[in-house]
This record gives sequence, C-alpha cells and structure tokens, in this order.
Amino acid sequence: MPHVERGMVVGLFGGSFNPPHQGHVLVAEIALRRLGLDQLWWMVTPGNPLKSRRELAPLAERLALCEDMAADPRIKVTAFEQALGTSYTARTLDFIRSRNPHAHFIWIMGADNLAGFHHWQRWRKIATTFPIAVIDRPGSTLSYLSSKMARTFDYARIDEDDAGVLWRKPAPAWTFIHGPRSTLSSSALRAAAEA
Repeated sequence: MPHVERGMVVGLFGGSFNPPHQGHVLVAEIALRRLGLDQLWWMVTPGNPLKSRRELAPLAERLALCEDMAADPRIKVTAFEQALGTSYTARTLDFIRSRNPHAHFIWIMGADNLAGFHHWQRWRKIATTFPIAVIDRPGSTLSYLSSKMARTFDYARIDEDDAGVLWRKPAPAWTFIHGPRSTLSSSALRAAAEA
C-alpha cells in the first residue's frame, strides 16, 4: 500500500484495467485536478468478481502497463489487494481506513460502473465508507440519474462545483463530474486484439 502523510487527500481508483488505456488516464487526470488530490492510488485488482477471469491478463502484466501509463508522480500504481487476498471493494476500503485513519480518501469510479454498482458486494457499505466521485464516461452521462445507487443516495449528492471539498464531507457523499470523455474501453481493446 502506498505511503500517505497525515491530512493528505487520496483518490482510490480501482479496477481490472484489462488492459489499461488513455480513458483510464483521463479519469485519473480529471480526478486529480477536480478533487484537489495529493495522491491517486491506481489500484489494479487481482480480478473482478462480476467479470469472467477467462479473458483476464496476468496481474503483473496489467500492473506494468498501468505503471507505463501513469506519468503524473502523484499517481501510485499498486496491486496490494492481491496480498490482502480480496477482490471485494468493501473489504479493501475497510482495510485502507483502518491503516490510514489520518488521511482523507475518495473512491473514484467511471460512470460506466454506476449502473451496476448495486450488484457489488456490500455496495451500500462502500457508499458509506468514503465519499465517491463518479467521472463521466461516454454513454453513461445519464446513469447518475437512473442508477439504483444514485436514487438511493440522492440526498447525499453534492454539486460538482463543490468537488474540491468532497473529501471534507462525511460519507455518504458523492458527486458526478462532467468533463472530457474518452471512447476507449478495455472490452473493445480486447475484442480488437482478438480480431
């Protein structure tokens, strides 16, 4: 797990990154800028419980590709979930909080994950652990209006103009951040590679 100093604001950007692409870099850059982050942990998961592992590239390969793409020194690429022995976000967030009570964390996710967020194990627990920043992705702009998470936690949504102070809000708190969007997707890149 990357080192953090007391009072730092850290974004947690997890996923399979199978493979990582410039769309992921764009999400990371938007999060760093709009949320005022001191660090962003690019957390490469050993595997997504909701996705087939059949097409999953080895963790070391995905980790190396992410490290190659992460040019900003504030981005810390890590795969500590493997040592933790979990692929479940709720457990990972509990672990992070227990080890770093002196720092402020924000869970970051692309809007393409918002529609199915309620299928994640203990999704309500995730939403009440750390504030969440949802970054716009092509075809997902309206997800924040219709998703079960957005409807359930509508009362906890803050305006994106206040994204820079999201870290000060006790969870549940979340915002949807509009901005430049990349049409790249890992599934499309895998399909193109197989063609």
